Amino acid sequence: MRRSLLPLLLVAMAVVAATSGARAADDGSAILAQRCAGCHSLTGPAPQNLQQLWARKAPDLFYAGNKFRADWLRAWLQKPTRIRPAGEFYADHVRRGEKGDEIDTATLTPHLALSAAEAGPVTDALMRLKAHDDLIAAEKIEPGSISKSMGEMTFDKFLGCMTCHEIEPGFGGASGPELYTAGRRLQAEFIASYIRSPQAWDPKIWMPNKHVSDPNIVKLTHYLSVLAKEPGDAK
Repeated sequence: MRRSLLPLLLVAMAVVAATSGARAADDGSAILAQRCAGCHSLTGPAPQNLQQLWARKAPDLFYAGNKFRADWLRAWLQKPTRIRPAGEFYADHVRRGEKGDEIDTATLTPHLALSAAEAGPVTDALMRLKAHDDLIAAEKIEPGSISKSMGEMTFDKFLGCMTCHEIEPGFGGASGPELYTAGRRLQAEFIASYIRSPQAWDPKIWMPNKHVSDPNIVKLTHYLSVLAKEPGDAK
């Protein structure tokens, strides 16, 4: 009798697990719809004209699964820090100061934080949003490294990326997202693809396509990985 009950018990456990998984997925999608969709686009497309671009409140998330690393995303949602020093649209959050443009922090709204119980399902839901698998499939970044000095030379001297991006807090431009955590938060293939053609992801974005060569795309991707290592990380 006990043996005959075992298969039924296993089936019941599998059904419960599947139901729980589906419920968690539904919970993540529900949280996104209720608490995130007001600022983030979850369905696309990206802005198709400058008016739509300037009206965007926060980065698009309909390709979050192509972009972010899940472990970073789960942690960040529980303790968000500002990635764009001057917000989504730089011109809305700067004022003239003694030394030029200064960020008016009073105009910036903190990002909401999720509980650990919420962050897991929301991360899972975001990682299922993969509108640009085609762009990711076109890239292949082999593991590698580069010295910070050589990477910075390519990043700043040759390509001028530091005009818009910080490579450490307070060092670099503020009109784009900071990049000193990019190697931890972004997938390598996304970094490579976005450098190759920002407009393939965001047609009206102001980041220029500098027609970076394949070798320099690899160098920059490895540089951001090295730049993102925290103190104590293996070299």
